[in-house]
Amino acid sequence: MTEIFGVPASVLLGQLLLGLINGSFYALLSLGLAIIFGMLNVINFAHGAFYMLGGFAAWFLLSQLGLDYWTTLIVAPIMVGALGVLVERLLLKRLYRMDHLYSLLLTFGIAMMVEGLFRHLFGSAGKPYPVPPSLTGGINLGFMFLPMYRGWVIVVSLVVCILTWFAIERTKLGAYLRAATENPALVQAFGINVPLMLTLTYASCVGLAGFAGALAAPLYQVSPGMGSSIIIVVFAVVVIGGMGSIGGAIVTALGLGITEGLTKTFYPAASSIAVFVIMVLVILIRPSGLFNREA
Repeated sequence: MTEIFGVPASVLLGQLLLGLINGSFYALLSLGLAIIFGMLNVINFAHGAFYMLGGFAAWFLLSQLGLDYWTTLIVAPIMVGALGVLVERLLLKRLYRMDHLYSLLLTFGIAMMVEGLFRHLFGSAGKPYPVPPSLTGGINLGFMFLPMYRGWVIVVSLVVCILTWFAIERTKLGAYLRAATENPALVQAFGINVPLMLTLTYASCVGLAGFAGALAAPLYQVSPGMGSSIIIVVFAVVVIGGMGSIGGAIVTALGLGITEGLTKTFYPAASSIAVFVIMVLVILIRPSGLFNREA
């Protein structure tokens, strides 16, 4: 059996694949967090709760309403985004001009209430979500066996991240949005509904979290704690990439996912803290993040 640095190649490639999958979910979640902070100036600690809601929405649509996987993958993020509209309109819009601490405390409270409610309703064990029949099996790449669903997760996550980055950084809509965060009164004077734009931005970003939850459902059990178990790592990704840096969030998420996979291969005991060690080093050396334009 071929070995790489004393490790069987199949083991190393398997861990890299697992790290890339984790990095794909980190990218989808950190992308939404970076946009919300950069555009709305809000630290959205409820992002993990919206990720969990996406998973439960997909489970409910599949198991209770009998919809197929592809329909749930579209409808679940829309449901989460609609809930995001209510949260932004009723609560968050009152905090835009206040210190970040207020939005952090509010969204943290929302996350705790949502998770507690779902633990009460569904327990902590979680709900199974089957892999869709069209994505079962795998592909033999010669050097490893790639499960179809895991490959689908990586591809669709990258496509969604790139399209979102392009929409924010390279389109007229993104330019309007960036201008609205800098000078909302001026943009409003040109006839653009800035409050509606901010509401739709927040809804789209939490919808991304819901999409990630629906995408993760067949890989992991849908459970009330699935959001709280990932959100701390996602915040670390955003800090390392640079708060508000969209491209930095995507690149950092994928890089840290691969780093986790390599750490699990060569030094498993450190795999759970590798991301946070990197975060501490980045904060000490480059406090504004690796990709922050204002660094």
